[in-house]
Amino acid sequence: MLFGATVVSVLTSIYLIFIYSSIEKTMGVVQKIFYFHVASAWCAFLAFFITFVFSILYLAKRKRIFDTYAYVSAEIGVVFTTIVLTTGPIWAKSSWNTWWAWEPRLTTTLILWFIYLAYIMIRQMDGVWDKKARLASVFGIIGFIDVPIVFFAIRWWQSKFHPIVFGDGPSQKGGGIEPNMLVALLVSIAALTFLYSYLLQKGVALENMKIKVNHYKEKLREELEK
Repeated sequence: MLFGATVVSVLTSIYLIFIYSSIEKTMGVVQKIFYFHVASAWCAFLAFFITFVFSILYLAKRKRIFDTYAYVSAEIGVVFTTIVLTTGPIWAKSSWNTWWAWEPRLTTTLILWFIYLAYIMIRQMDGVWDKKARLASVFGIIGFIDVPIVFFAIRWWQSKFHPIVFGDGPSQKGGGIEPNMLVALLVSIAALTFLYSYLLQKGVALENMKIKVNHYKEKLREELEK
């Protein structure tokens, strides 16, 4: 069911992006990157929010399944943030004539990427998993503070680079998009949200399988040592 919805929505979004939506007058076809860029940013925010919520639940309940959801979601979030940081410079080169600019949103997004990369590194350290889980949970909760900072960055600090696509703000001028572009964008966001949900579902199942295998390996080792 979820896999089917993901495939259909992704294929629909590709059609809307490359066939249905208008070609932007200034940037041309390169502007199509915008849809993947924004949708990936949304999914990164969603993934880190899920990590935030399940980290709190783990610290409160100490159930490993909560920790598993937080960990897998963080991994997916890092992937989507990497896509954002990759597509951003490609778009920036055509739009701003520079690959990178140390403006508020780009800078805070890069910080967000480093925060959750560090979260994953904590999980890869040697040691008892519950200690690592507690430390990572605290890190995942505190790190989420950067998510609203990334979102509101261009509203708090005026940026000549990033327009505000949704809502009002000082950089709204030039940031509005045509109705058919908006449809393509919203469907793209929905498609990648389905993809995130599917990856989370499969990732949690895989992680649970790994936990069971490690448990059986430990029991077998104990039996052999008797």
